[in-house]
Amino acid sequence: MALSSTIYNTIFKRTSTFALACGISAFFFERTLDLGSETVFEKVNQGKLWNDMKDKL
Repeated sequence: MALSSTIYNTIFKRTSTFALACGISAFFFERTLDLGSETVFEKVNQGKLWNDMKDKL
């Protein structure tokens, strides 16, 4: 119970801190999703991308 009340008092009680927490979490979520999707794209297309082909040409 103490953890939930601490989180409420530090983040959710005031609108300004809640909005700041939403903005910060959206930034980190976007960066994580971008890096993850870039990694998957490079894995799927390995050998077909310019970085892989430029040494051969």
